[in-house]
Amino acid sequence: MSAAEINGIKLNLIAWINQLSDTELITFLDGIRASRAKNDWWDELSDKQKKQILAGIKDADTGKLSSSKEFWNKLKDA
Repeated sequence: MSAAEINGIKLNLIAWINQLSDTELITFLDGIRASRAKNDWWDELSDKQKKQILAGIKDADTGKLSSSKEFWNKLKDA
């Protein structure tokens, strides 16, 4: 897509947003804008936190899981 096409799309979006009155849609669009402006939360985690999350994903992928009921029973018996 050319720069001129991109600019045309932007102008169309600006005109469309400018005429919006649906507050839920405006709030939704603002949320998208805000989320794109922030850094990725993953980059803000420590190496230890990243390792723990990746270990949990590996456990889930290999079926090493406990049900919620099993978890609470183990916690109650501890």
